[in-house]
Amino acid sequence: MLPRDIGLVIGLTGAGVGDRILDAGTGSGILSVYLARVGAEVITYERDESFAAVAQSNMRIAGVGEQVTIRVGDIQDAIEELCETDPFDVMTLDTGDAAAIVPSVPDLLRPGGYLVVYSPFVEQTRAVVTAARESGLTEVRAVETLQRELQIDPRGSRPTPSGVGHSGYLTVARMLPVTD
Repeated sequence: MLPRDIGLVIGLTGAGVGDRILDAGTGSGILSVYLARVGAEVITYERDESFAAVAQSNMRIAGVGEQVTIRVGDIQDAIEELCETDPFDVMTLDTGDAAAIVPSVPDLLRPGGYLVVYSPFVEQTRAVVTAARESGLTEVRAVETLQRELQIDPRGSRPTPSGVGHSGYLTVARMLPVTD
């Protein structure tokens, strides 16, 4: 995930101090670093031991090791155990099988909590949106994350002709808040 994607995750969910966040697909751990820096407690799952080791090192470098718990393994194997803990405020998924995990989200999130899924492909995004709707999540929406740098010179200003504009798609959904 790029910083612009992470900024959208934080901005769209309001993640912050005191939130409990469940993440899968740790990778380098950059998302967990940012979430911990805004004051959240993060539990993150990574299937690849070498990625988990890199992420653990990055947590130490960023000074957020106490706020982030990295678990090596598949989150799907831990869902039953996670359902027995306090509910999470936000759940983030950066895994190719996110759509298969989404049906468990209502058992993991607190009412009003958010699910955010990062997908590099439209097909994965479509599967996640469908799974979220079928699981009873609300406010389901998907956005493409784009950013274009501007080239500003004496002749004029325009988007630069090179660079990465697209990084992926974010699907955001919410647990129905409790109403009186």
